[in-house]
Amino acid sequence: MKNHDIAIVLVHEIYGVNEHMKYMEERLSRLGIDIICPNLLHEEISYSYKEEEIAYENFTQNIGFKDGMKQVNQVVAELKQKYKRVGVVGFSIGATISWLYSENQMCDFVIGCYGSRIRNYVDVEPTCPTLLIFANEEKVFDVHKLVDVLEKKGHSFLEVRNFEGTHGFMDPFSDNYNDLTSKQALRCIDEFVQKQLSASFL
Repeated sequence: MKNHDIAIVLVHEIYGVNEHMKYMEERLSRLGIDIICPNLLHEEISYSYKEEEIAYENFTQNIGFKDGMKQVNQVVAELKQKYKRVGVVGFSIGATISWLYSENQMCDFVIGCYGSRIRNYVDVEPTCPTLLIFANEEKVFDVHKLVDVLEKKGHSFLEVRNFEGTHGFMDPFSDNYNDLTSKQALRCIDEFVQKQLSASFL
């Protein structure tokens, strides 16, 4: 049964709207929520994981966090005309955009999964319920240090969870996929979203 009072904007990784995003769109829609996954790249095709460097260069040179947030803001603003509550869920680069967007008063909740660039924006202060999910192993930074810094901030809206695995552990199309911890993280996301569903009835 659809809950038409609530919608989620799903923010993709550097690769665009790929199979993982389509999988997450279908997976999240099982909660009875409308899911919108805008294509921030404005390209018909998505990049393969073998094209990581090209995809990253394209994102940083042609989109970036500023334009990414601007595009998400436009989608959220349109959805707020139809829905009582709108959340933003992102992965990797999309998670960092979601984290930055958590300060926007239009946003009702945020979920960010392994957003490594969040380490550059630890001073963000969420104004809505925010769940950050990290893998406990990252090649480019100390995830435990980042989690510690975020938790010490003591944000009342922020919940941080750390799961066994490496970057991309929730992506069944990635070599880094971890079936066990992916299910644990998805359960965590489901519970968090269910809380937002309950709040929409208050």
